[in-house]
Order: sequence, then structure tokens, then C-alpha cells
Amino acid sequence: MAYYIHYSNPRSDEIEAFLNIIPKCPGTCIFIDIVNSTNIKYTTDFGDWGRKLNNTFNFISILNEFPSHIVKGIGDEIMLYIPDEDLAIRKHCNNYFALLEELYATLYNIKNFPVEGLFLQCKVAIHYCEDVYNITFLEDYNDYYGKDIDLSARLMSKARPNRIIVSAKYHSKILQALKKLDLPEDAGCLDKLSGKYVEDFKGVPTSTEFHVIDV
Repeated sequence: MAYYIHYSNPRSDEIEAFLNIIPKCPGTCIFIDIVNSTNIKYTTDFGDWGRKLNNTFNFISILNEFPSHIVKGIGDEIMLYIPDEDLAIRKHCNNYFALLEELYATLYNIKNFPVEGLFLQCKVAIHYCEDVYNITFLEDYNDYYGKDIDLSARLMSKARPNRIIVSAKYHSKILQALKKLDLPEDAGCLDKLSGKYVEDFKGVPTSTEFHVIDV
């Protein structure tokens, strides 16, 4: 459960002492955004765009696989955060490679669904986070804050329909997982992994490396 931060005195010394004992919570941050969801609200009626959003959300398998890890929903964009300790204890989707494969399968199935007009396309960013804290400023809500959460959101600016942005840090975790699984580095959807890109994101003092997988 998240550490609840609530101090009414803005000069409180206690808050800093409390914050300094909160441990970091390493894990995987995933942003999923439904593409064109604003435009269809202006071009179709509620019955049509509401049905498509319903179908798409239901079809994103990782939301059903990790329902308790959905942290934020802003418009039609969703953030999930899966701490390492929670990922490791799962029976099936329990490693970094499996998470990526699950996301790729969803985008692929939506793009290639045999009946047109039922779903909306998605774009995704996935990042491995080390500088993250499981804290909340709203009582009884679960949330995560930290530099790596902000960077995960920045990566979404490079996403496109049917595209997954894979940070270099997350890719390194995938390579570790593949080694344990005795799988080649181009296993599954990784045979579509691009070369490395480098970007300077606003507010981030160092350059960020990432890869792209187009479905």
C-alpha cells in the first residue's frame, strides 16, 4: 500500500524525516494511449465511440492481467506500474520479456482483427524504473512518483499508432530475462526491434535512449 503523505504545516520538519525513510520501488511503468479517441467524439455519436472504447479497453489483455496495477487514467490514456516484487510472483506473465510480448500481441490483434470498425488503435511506451516511490497525496489511493515515472510519460511523445516505445533500460532487463529463459536476443517481437534512438526530453538533464517496435 502506498505511503500517505499529508502534513498541514508547510514548514514541518517531520515530513522530510518521513520521506527520507521511504524506500524506492523499482518496477515497470507502462503507458497505453488509445489513438484518435478525441476526434471520433466529434465525428460520431456516443453510441459508436462509446462502444469502440469499451471494446478496446476490454481487448487490452494486460489490463485484465494486472487490474490492480492500473494507477492513472487520463482521458483515454492509462498508466500501469508493476513493481518487481509483484511481477516475480505471477504464474504466467512474470518477466520483462513476457510483458512486452503481451503488449505486442494486443496491438497486433487489434490491428489485424478481421472485422473492421470494432476497435481503436493504440500506442504504448514501456520503461524500467529505479527512481520511483510508492506514495500518494490522496488518502486511500495508490500512486507512484519519481523521475522515472516522468520519463516514462515523456517517452509517449515518440509513440505512434501500433507502435511500442521500449526504453533502453527496459531492453536491458529484457536481455537479462532472455538469458534466464535460454532464448535468443531476437525472440518473439524483438526481431522487429529498431536500432537505438537518442532524445533530449524537456526537463530531463541527460539524453534518453530507446528503441521502437512497429506492429
